[in-house]
Amino acid sequence: MSALREAVLLQMRLRGFAQKTVDAYIHAMVQLWEFFKQPLERLSCEEVQRFLDEIITVRKLAWATVNVYFSAYRFLYEQVLKWPEHEFSIPPRGRSGTRPGVLSLPEVERVIEAPRGIKHRALLAMTYGSGLRVSEAVRVKIADIDRSRMMLRVEQAKGHKDRYTVLSRRALGLLEDLWRRERPAEYFFTNHDRVKPICVGTAQAVYYEALRRSGVRRVGGIHVLRHCFATHLMDAGVDIYTIKRWMGHTALVTTGRYMHVTAEHLAKVKSPLDTLHDKA
Repeated sequence: MSALREAVLLQMRLRGFAQKTVDAYIHAMVQLWEFFKQPLERLSCEEVQRFLDEIITVRKLAWATVNVYFSAYRFLYEQVLKWPEHEFSIPPRGRSGTRPGVLSLPEVERVIEAPRGIKHRALLAMTYGSGLRVSEAVRVKIADIDRSRMMLRVEQAKGHKDRYTVLSRRALGLLEDLWRRERPAEYFFTNHDRVKPICVGTAQAVYYEALRRSGVRRVGGIHVLRHCFATHLMDAGVDIYTIKRWMGHTALVTTGRYMHVTAEHLAKVKSPLDTLHDKA
């Protein structure tokens, strides 16, 4: 599939796809080729659907992973090969009904304070305090800090968009301590060469080690801290439009998926029956 692969890569480059998306789409196409051992342009729509059923019912891949395969095949057959709708059609997939897990405020505090090193505490504090994706957290630059407005510039985030989000004073203090200790040139969270940022896998390992040391229950990876950012802001009364902007979401419905009603918040809510006497 070398010629087709180059055609796919060209179209993805022209559309400015992120490297993570490029890798995921190519992987999905390779998996389809390995299943049938035939050129992908010769497969029928029914055969593509059969493979999709295979990854759902037999391989039992995660909902989000299956959605990537659906998107990859739509891109291949509709955008690259330009098959008409009557020749290629696969049903749309909705969003998963699974809600991302969240931690309580005391649990987040224990996780952030768990690492011995200042760099790891600062990394976790920035992820939670600014609601960052892990790919954004590892690439925080010195030039991104706006002390005058207490804002953080997130450069070329998801969708190739820049945005500003809130900067925590506590996280800023940790970054300043880290800078005085290591004097990084560009990125705060660098690997051993002190030039390139650490990888996402390293950040995940930092989070899991913090969970282990703190004894906090595991409800997911480091992305949980981003969920907690949104949920705790909601509990504090911050409007959803502000949270949407800080998190860099295009659609409000996406932000709505991060909105959890925590046990602490539920405990404060009274039944309307119990408020009738107060108003009488």
